[in-house]
Amino acid sequence: MGSEVVRVAPKATEAAQREIIRVEAVVKDFRPGLGLRRKRILHGISFAVMRGEIFGFVGPNGAGKTTTLKVLMGLIRATSGSASILGHDVRETAFRRHVGFLPENPYFYDFLTGIEILTFYARLSGVARDGRARRVKMLLDWVGLSHAADQRLRTYSKGMLQRIGIAQALVHDPEVVFLDEPMSGLDPIGRVEIRDLILRLRSEGKTVFMNTHILSDVEMVCDRVAIIVEGRIRYLGETHEILA
Repeated sequence: MGSEVVRVAPKATEAAQREIIRVEAVVKDFRPGLGLRRKRILHGISFAVMRGEIFGFVGPNGAGKTTTLKVLMGLIRATSGSASILGHDVRETAFRRHVGFLPENPYFYDFLTGIEILTFYARLSGVARDGRARRVKMLLDWVGLSHAADQRLRTYSKGMLQRIGIAQALVHDPEVVFLDEPMSGLDPIGRVEIRDLILRLRSEGKTVFMNTHILSDVEMVCDRVAIIVEGRIRYLGETHEILA
């Protein structure tokens, strides 16, 4: 790919009114150690994610995908530029009740059962007590884990842990869901299960932002894609355009 980003504009009109995520000229520098020169990880990246789509953020390891996601999640601050979710600056906090997040390597208390971990996250997320048990039961059924609701997480397979992770990201019924490498390390059956869940999220009206380095996953589920290489976006547009 050349040094200049290729952009394919979304077909829909009034795109700005449908934007869920907006990243504008974001730069991120890190200082590797005391006295060492700053290293630039993100070189002024810009993109937008529209309501109700599955957006693939694709690139090799070390390209800047997780750094971008951490900026969006408010875990780190951009050196310069701006980013917003649902019209709110990512440095704000109140809007985060409308955001779900599954990190690449989630840590769960593995001595808890499936129903206990989701109840725990439901309480943290402010789900009303009178609807909490119903919400947890519905999500366990939704991700296909009703049969394992009373099993401890230490007995879960990698695919089952990913599914319970998606359930915890949805426990407070967010508008937008961020998934960091959701199919990493899964066997073929597990990949199909997670892929089907992501497609179901779109059918439920959720907007999905998915970090991945696996192009076949992008081809199967994503509406649009941004390709990031060495901290610069090289392509931004609809998935079928890049496949062509």
